[in-house]
Amino acid sequence: MRGTMMPFPLTLFSILERAGKLFPKVEIVSRRPDHSLHRSTYGEMYRRARALAAGLQRAGLKPGDRVATLSWNHREHVEAYFGVPAAGGIVHTLNLRLSGDELTQIARHAGDRFLILDDVLVGSYEKFRGKCPIERVWVVPTSGKSVPSGYENYEELVGEPAPSDFRYPEVDENEAAAMCYTSGTTGQPKGVAYSHRALVLHSLAVSLVQGFEIGQGDTAVVIVPMFHANCWGLPQAAAMLGTKLVLPGPYLDPVSLLELIDGERATYAAAVPTIWMGIAEQLETHPGKWEISPEFHATSGGAATPEALIERCERLGIELRCSWGMTEMTPAGTTSYVKSTLDGLGPQEKLRVRSLAGIPFPMVEARVMTPDGEAAWDGKTPGELQVRGPFVAESYYNMPEAGDRWTGDGWFRTGDVATIDAEGYVRIADRTKDVIKSGGEWISSVALENVLMGHPAVKEAAVVGLPHPKWQERPLAAVVKKDGVGTSEEELRRELVALLAAKFAKWQLPDAIVFVEAIPRTSVGKFMKSRLREEFKDWKWEG
Repeated sequence: MRGTMMPFPLTLFSILERAGKLFPKVEIVSRRPDHSLHRSTYGEMYRRARALAAGLQRAGLKPGDRVATLSWNHREHVEAYFGVPAAGGIVHTLNLRLSGDELTQIARHAGDRFLILDDVLVGSYEKFRGKCPIERVWVVPTSGKSVPSGYENYEELVGEPAPSDFRYPEVDENEAAAMCYTSGTTGQPKGVAYSHRALVLHSLAVSLVQGFEIGQGDTAVVIVPMFHANCWGLPQAAAMLGTKLVLPGPYLDPVSLLELIDGERATYAAAVPTIWMGIAEQLETHPGKWEISPEFHATSGGAATPEALIERCERLGIELRCSWGMTEMTPAGTTSYVKSTLDGLGPQEKLRVRSLAGIPFPMVEARVMTPDGEAAWDGKTPGELQVRGPFVAESYYNMPEAGDRWTGDGWFRTGDVATIDAEGYVRIADRTKDVIKSGGEWISSVALENVLMGHPAVKEAAVVGLPHPKWQERPLAAVVKKDGVGTSEEELRRELVALLAAKFAKWQLPDAIVFVEAIPRTSVGKFMKSRLREEFKDWKWEG
């Protein structure tokens, strides 16, 4: 027997309509290149997103056409998130930190037809202009200056309101609305096309109390780049809920972010661990300079969050909740909290639980498959983490050769080495490419890093495996000292070895600890271990 429910399609149009009609006075605050704050509302965003949709249709956009963006986090980028799909197109966010050659490759592969471009990024576009089939470019005048000659003005595109008879296109909820490419840290960037249905369901999942825990009364500082990994789904979720959005533009330094968190009385923010490290350092260095709301809570994801960082932030009034996901998952997959049935755990054990990747979101299923093809649920046996669900990709865009990332029974192979315990908590041991294979055994670089960064004199640390003539690979730790620490490198090295020896077997300890000025980062702020491996590839082991 069929159900008697309406066949109501899950599309971004319903979220846009909800934001414009129910929350028209809620603010969207954008930091401009001159550091000023631009204030608008969801009501304005709604009108301008619909105007953008109508303007793109007048420009000749056809259903399924890709409209690229090369933009920072600001009001106009939110308009594109909704306005491009409202025209029947697919919004494709280009990673502005990639090289011209990389952007050319991605834009050509995606088949981008139009481009919405920040005026301060025209120079970046010039590096690949003419090398890909982009027909028209509209420049967003974020700096208040005139649009460069040879380009069209975005404000003219949205200047004419959508006509009174404007209608959203009739689309199947499974048709694509947005597109992102993976960062390419594990090979060629791969395109993921997000369906309307996936984006709506993902928005619902991250909004839960056991998700990112955001609501209508929150003020969210969205530090996560809108040009990467669907911005963790925050623009769509915030619009659905009527959450005040605070967008930092090009200013992602800790001082500028703290000014926004304090000045806008933020109650939520989301960023990678390296951002939280920088914010914690500023709060410790300048106590009392910025005020953190007692309701403030945050999501830390994109890389493992050390227990020491969670404790450190908590002392400073920042409650960090860890999350894990991938571009292929829209992208959030898990979040970590202490289940009510585990309330009896001691403080340190609760902290350990909170530092895990966590429990899969509703509608996401996860399993760990060992090399012998068995699923492991004991929390001890590592294997490849595999996932499936309604907002997990079933393929890459126009890349059939990458089909081996999916199992025969329909699970996505994440490439992460993990464990899952009987309570359902996922612990990421390492990326497959980063796990250190020594003498037939695995060593988790993440576990070593977490302990190293727990030392009060360590600012950040990364561990990589380097070739070894006898053991295949051995770990080397690259450490950045905190500024102003009087401890000598040799003394700190002895202390770190002792700290590690208390928690790991001797064969798991790094064979070398080197001190560096900074750990190389990817375009989205994660540690770039490939660069470290290249830098130290000729390392001569002692003995």
